[in-house]
Amino acid sequence: MTVITPQSHNAHAKLILMKLRLLANVINLNHAQHYFHWSIFTISIANLLIIGLMVIIFGLAILLPFPKSKIDESNNEHAEYIEHPVSEETKRMWTYRVRRYFLRILPPGKLLPDSQPAYVASWIYVFGVATLAALGVVIASGMALAIGGVNWWHQSFLGHFVNSIHLWGVELFMAFMVIHLWGKFWMAAWRGRRALTWMTGVLAFAVSILECFTGYLSQQNFDSQWIAANGKDALNSIGLGSFFNLMNFGQMLTWHVVLIPIVLVSFVAFHIILVRVRGVSHPIQKAHGKAQKKALKKADASAWRGPTKRYDILKEGFIATIVVLALVFSLAVLLSSPDEPPLTVATWAKLAPADFMGTTASELAGTSESAQYGPPYNNGSKSVQKLGISWQLLAGVHQPINSASAFVLFPLSRIAAGNVQLSNALTRYKSADTQQQQAWAKAYLQAEQRVTFTHGMAYVPKANDGPVPTLVANELAMAKSGAIDTALLSQQTFYSTDYTKPLLFIEDGNFFSSIAQSEHLVGTQWGVMNETGSYPGQPWLWLYTLWYQIPSFSKSANVDLIAIYLTGLGTMLLLLVPFIPGLRDIPKLIPIYRLIWRRRGR
Repeated sequence: MTVITPQSHNAHAKLILMKLRLLANVINLNHAQHYFHWSIFTISIANLLIIGLMVIIFGLAILLPFPKSKIDESNNEHAEYIEHPVSEETKRMWTYRVRRYFLRILPPGKLLPDSQPAYVASWIYVFGVATLAALGVVIASGMALAIGGVNWWHQSFLGHFVNSIHLWGVELFMAFMVIHLWGKFWMAAWRGRRALTWMTGVLAFAVSILECFTGYLSQQNFDSQWIAANGKDALNSIGLGSFFNLMNFGQMLTWHVVLIPIVLVSFVAFHIILVRVRGVSHPIQKAHGKAQKKALKKADASAWRGPTKRYDILKEGFIATIVVLALVFSLAVLLSSPDEPPLTVATWAKLAPADFMGTTASELAGTSESAQYGPPYNNGSKSVQKLGISWQLLAGVHQPINSASAFVLFPLSRIAAGNVQLSNALTRYKSADTQQQQAWAKAYLQAEQRVTFTHGMAYVPKANDGPVPTLVANELAMAKSGAIDTALLSQQTFYSTDYTKPLLFIEDGNFFSSIAQSEHLVGTQWGVMNETGSYPGQPWLWLYTLWYQIPSFSKSANVDLIAIYLTGLGTMLLLLVPFIPGLRDIPKLIPIYRLIWRRRGR
């Protein structure tokens, strides 16, 4: 008889884990991206593959023959809910009236139909349910990540695998939703009093982008740091930076896992109900003359009276879920997910001490980006954007930060008690007036440009810089030990989830942007769409990042405001397509619908 000891059991578990590690991440995408350049456009090969696959899938969906099914010519009416006779007192009840109202507009035969119009004979129709299946996988994997905790997926193999499932579930969800949106556009699916159906779909797409955005911010890795530090400028430009702080991890996580999902699921549910109430749009037919157009418009808004075929909606949903799960698990095993560690002040000070020292001095001199930024941090004007009106100035200073005090003087004061030289330097610096303090710091900045390092020690030429060299030297030593990271977070009263101060400090230096530049994440590199390594990022953000590539916009001090206004305009045009003459007629002028409905009624 074989005796299984705890030691042998642990060894067996480790062997299984080792095999799983070898199986997972078969294809390593944690290497430099390759990019395709054309004119002002730059796109990563990973994103190009995603977009290319979406276009191919869309083309195949409208070209490949759909499986034939038996046509029922007899009846297409949905079964009504049969209710037993009730008393007059019951009919006056609120509950009875509300139930009757909803049963009238959405009887069970519409909510869970067993038939559908015969013209629904194209693969393009399956992407609605595929989107829902992918959303289910995203929600389930997201709940698993939430249960595991914010550090689980960084520290555990299983957690990282669940994160990979979540990542690829999101990629499929967004890809299927975009293909679904393409299909509905070319069908002119807003016809026949279905404008609200179209609009809720577009709103669900817009909310999904916001949900994905907060998801990337919640990762707590380098990519999320860079997105937060740069995205804050756009939010600050419209006055929302204090209320929707991208650098506050706790706030973004709450938006991502609680608040935005409620809005998203609500829009999706409302969209599905409208589809069930109004039905799918009828095939496009061209009409001539007022009378014919009026009759066709009335027919489009009416229930379908033509031939139908059997339709098992639950079976379709089950099959779609299985297919999506298979795809997501395969991608998670083969490709894993990126997780570039976040940049800390300690890492910055160790790898780029000269840049750190110069940045520290610039905080004292009041010349750093943070020191001159403007609302919501201070009354500076360097990063204030204005087009007619400045929302940033109207919002005002809601998160006051004095960069010299917050990033340098406060951290140093925590260790000054045991350091006489530092204590004297702090006393001398604080007793001087602002003009003298800035003069010392600027003199040090000039000298620091000729800094040399011997055996890891920094040597800065002598200058009329007062106590600043002592302050900077101690700040560097403190940063290398990791104490600056702790000190910047400890300025919060309760939980340390707000990374605004450390990220602003890091962003003031050049090292942070140099890493982003090497990863192709900078705005002028179409970085909003990219991800670290060779992973696909967010190709659905092409419209927003496009404006940063246009020379006349990219050189403007108001580029973030321009990008938000123009992206907002584009979103409004998409939302209001059903009401805009010319734009709503494009599907009729470019008859892709003929491919979709080439087998209608057969």
